[in-house]
Amino acid sequence: MADESTQSIVINAEPARIMAVIADFAAYPSWANGVKSAEVLSTDGDGRAEQVRFLLDQGPIKDEYTLAYRWAADGMSVSWDLVKGQMQKSQRGSYQLVAGSDGTKVTYTLAVQLAIPMIGLIRRKAEKMVMDTALKELKRQVEGAS
Repeated sequence: MADESTQSIVINAEPARIMAVIADFAAYPSWANGVKSAEVLSTDGDGRAEQVRFLLDQGPIKDEYTLAYRWAADGMSVSWDLVKGQMQKSQRGSYQLVAGSDGTKVTYTLAVQLAIPMIGLIRRKAEKMVMDTALKELKRQVEGAS
């Protein structure tokens, strides 16, 4: 498995609102950079997505992959693992939410191993860019919809 990268951002919203945006996969193509489609393939007993297929088209990076999600009972975290993909051999990630007086701290952790070899420095820079963009877009979507 690849090394993990972690980044955080504070979002001016309650954790439940943030988690609702994270869980609304059908809306991802309207706000998540490069996501052309997100299709929920299966749900758990609470109606939350268990497996989601994504179609990503971000310029030179194109991929179709399926992630399996695990939702924390307290609603403060979600994690996922790659089920299958074209460009990825593995992916493990999570969002952890911590409520505070100045908003909710959202920590995004991601580890991706590509099917094609990539120099570690370039891979880490790409991960940082993906995470930075994802957190900023999540913040914009949550705060803009509040």
